[in-house]
Amino acid sequence: MKLFDIPADSNYNYLPFGGTVLYYGRVLDMAHADALMEKLLTTIAWKNDEAVIFGRHIITKRKVAWYGSENYSYTYSKTTKQALPWTKELLELKAIVELHTAEQYNSCLLNLYHDGDEGMAWHSDAEKDMKKDAAIASMSFGAERKFMFKHKEIKETISLVLEHGSLLVMKDDTQSNWLHRLPPSKLIKTPRINLTFRTTA
Repeated sequence: MKLFDIPADSNYNYLPFGGTVLYYGRVLDMAHADALMEKLLTTIAWKNDEAVIFGRHIITKRKVAWYGSENYSYTYSKTTKQALPWTKELLELKAIVELHTAEQYNSCLLNLYHDGDEGMAWHSDAEKDMKKDAAIASMSFGAERKFMFKHKEIKETISLVLEHGSLLVMKDDTQSNWLHRLPPSKLIKTPRINLTFRTTA
């Protein structure tokens, strides 16, 4: 099921059941999005992500960073991160996201994908450090990339393209019932930054 042709409508739920995914489209104009991406590239404390998979310690090409209102810890893939203090740009984006979504967030996981060779496998954001069923607001900068959802039981898939300066929200029981992924693409030659504003328990 492909929904590329549906215009951005923050009241439209992209999931047919078992969760809520809202896509706001671009919430920043192009110049503002360009300037913020440049700031994020140069001011965020990026580090290569780490994971323990089948007992092996893996270091990814993709880079990540973890920020928050307090020194929150966040554990996934058997590795733990400690939150850094908000930067000026992250606080600005947090305020924008909270205004659009009418939700509050206290932390943010950032991902830097250098090109289309880097992606993310199927997973759900249901770690014990996160408040259960809380909204997760995802902002995208840079290269437009396909983003996919797959139901955990019936395997139905949903796809949409995330634009530069856009906002997507996952909430309610989405993480319990659906997986999501960022598939790789050989056609993408430019970087993408993704910010996921969350509520740490």
